[in-house]
Formats: sequence, structure tokens, C-alpha cells
Amino acid sequence: MVRVEPCYFCSGPVYPGHGSMFVRNDSKVFRFCRSKCAKNFEKKRNPRKTAWTKSFRKSRGKEMAVDSTFEFEKRRNRPVRYDRELMGTTIRAMQRVGEIRSRREQMFYERRMKDARKES
Repeated sequence: MVRVEPCYFCSGPVYPGHGSMFVRNDSKVFRFCRSKCAKNFEKKRNPRKTAWTKSFRKSRGKEMAVDSTFEFEKRRNRPVRYDRELMGTTIRAMQRVGEIRSRREQMFYERRMKDARKES
């Protein structure tokens, strides 16, 4: 199974065969989606202070930081025997979780914009 890893710097997706990888002397692996992220990492820049990263947006309250739907993105290393029915139910569940997440993000955005209108 091919795995889509998150970029260490911007948290964007790194698809197989794309991006670059840096392996530190202690064998810690850092994956980057593009050279922009790798260069900023090499310059020791903090992703939470770089305006275009997801961690910046989450720390400033621009995106949802805490939600139960994020639990489904966690990596699971337990191998499971292939079962067609299980795969179908998993895909349906993933679609349902995606719908719930998009609805919650929309509500979060509307609430944030409503507060912004009140301030101005």
C-alpha cells in the first residue's frame, strides 16, 4: 500500500516519488513536499511563525485545531488482512468523516467571520 506522508514543515501531502527527504544523524526522517519547505527547514525557521504553513494558521485560530475527526488521520501500523466488505465500509466511513469535517470547518469559518464583522 502506498502511503501519503505529511510534509514536516508545511504539513502538506508528500506523494510517493515526490518531494525530498532529509535524514538526520540520529535516523530521524524529515519529508518535504517541495524545496521551499526544505530550505526553510535548513534555515531553522519555525513553521508556526511562517505565514503560509498549516501550523501558523492553526496557532492563529484561522483553522480548526481540535476536532474529533482528526483522530481518523492518525497513522496505524497494525496490518489487516484484506477483506472486500471491510474495505467498502472503511471507504464509506472515510467519506462520511470527510463530509462531517467539511461541515464543521464551514461552521468554524462562519463563526470566525461573524466575530470579525462584529469587531469592525
